[in-house]
Amino acid sequence: MKADPRFISQPKEFWANVRTISQEVGYTERGTKSIKIPALLAIRKQFEKLGLSAEHIANGDNVLTDFGKNLFDYFTFRATCLNDTVQGNLMDKVAAEIEFNRLKVQLNPQCPLPMNKQKSEKKNYAFLTGMVNMLIEANIDGIPCDYDPRSLTTITHDGMPLRTLSRRVDGAFPSVVNPIAIWEIKEYYYTTTFGSRVADGVYETLLDGMELEELEIASQRKIQHILFIDDYYTWWVCGRSYLCRIIDMLHMGYVDEVVFGRETLTRIPELAQKWLKNYN
Repeated sequence: MKADPRFISQPKEFWANVRTISQEVGYTERGTKSIKIPALLAIRKQFEKLGLSAEHIANGDNVLTDFGKNLFDYFTFRATCLNDTVQGNLMDKVAAEIEFNRLKVQLNPQCPLPMNKQKSEKKNYAFLTGMVNMLIEANIDGIPCDYDPRSLTTITHDGMPLRTLSRRVDGAFPSVVNPIAIWEIKEYYYTTTFGSRVADGVYETLLDGMELEELEIASQRKIQHILFIDDYYTWWVCGRSYLCRIIDMLHMGYVDEVVFGRETLTRIPELAQKWLKNYN
């Protein structure tokens, strides 16, 4: 999923309001567990509790300002894309394993197919990571690719490091030195709760996005930053509020694209062809 052009140029105060409203009014509907579109009355009530004014959102007659219209347009968009599209793209362990095995037989990959970090009966391939690696390998015409970087992402100038990211990413094309694209993969097929490790993963992506923004300004070079995520139970049953934050992060420009679950199968070939064209 790419950002909707209507919302990518919104000012920082817009996103401050999105975050405050979401946190205070709630991300989901209690009964249906679907993503919520906040009600104006609920926003007024919560802002009043916090000692905040809502006049920038609507006047005393509850007529929305232009700022307020943009806010509600965004909340509607966020709820619609998550409820109607993202939810259906998220796979569980069984579905992911089927797709992984199908690609493994079909593509006969030479790229790394790492194992997950689980133990005992949960030990298995890292299905989403394996699918990402296989599909990239199949679409870059033999060009080298760093599927498992052991070094930090670095942009150079005159052969010297100009900027280096704080964290290692999960993959880079063609390498972590002056990459065309980097990606992170958040797959949690065997988790039973939405723990701090999952939440930390979202904030790590935010940190990377902020550093890449600074890097782009300093070096005048763009690195495509992509996030792959999957597991229906973790993200939809337990982590819907974090899905909202990921959509927010996408539109704030801290990640260029988020690929959800089975969308990986169709989107990676398109991405890899663009990287290859850029490389050539």
